[in-house]
Amino acid sequence: MTPNEGTAKTKSQKISSKTPLGSSYYGLLGLHPSASAIEIRRSYRELSKLYHPDTTHLSPAVATAKFQQLNNAYATLSNPERRLAYDLKIGYSRAHAIQQPSNFNTPVSESRGTNSNSAYLDPTDRPLSAGEIFALFIMAATLIGCLALAIAIGLIRGT
Repeated sequence: MTPNEGTAKTKSQKISSKTPLGSSYYGLLGLHPSASAIEIRRSYRELSKLYHPDTTHLSPAVATAKFQQLNNAYATLSNPERRLAYDLKIGYSRAHAIQQPSNFNTPVSESRGTNSNSAYLDPTDRPLSAGEIFALFIMAATLIGCLALAIAIGLIRGT
């Protein structure tokens, strides 16, 4: 790394560490940096409906630009690694926002300093959509039907 690159990097870090929340991805989504993954998803969905070029009354150019900004913000904040890097870039520390699970047996002193993803939801930990509930219903009905058919065939054959 040349001295000029190092100076440019430290200048950009200083500038970005003073980024006001209003002009950050959090400000764009109307959230505080301590927002949960669910709050980020909910805010993104509401704003994307509002600014999607097909559903808004704004001009197509403005709507497209705003929607792309929302997509960039959501792509960064919904990914734990990218969110951590972004938080460091804007100078926000999530260390105080992350809480240790109550059933975790490691002493607090040992767990400090490690990157924990406990503030994020597991991708499978979300409410089921209507389509998923319907698919589960169909699968359960199929299973019950197969069992009933097998029992009926067994009774008819006398086995």
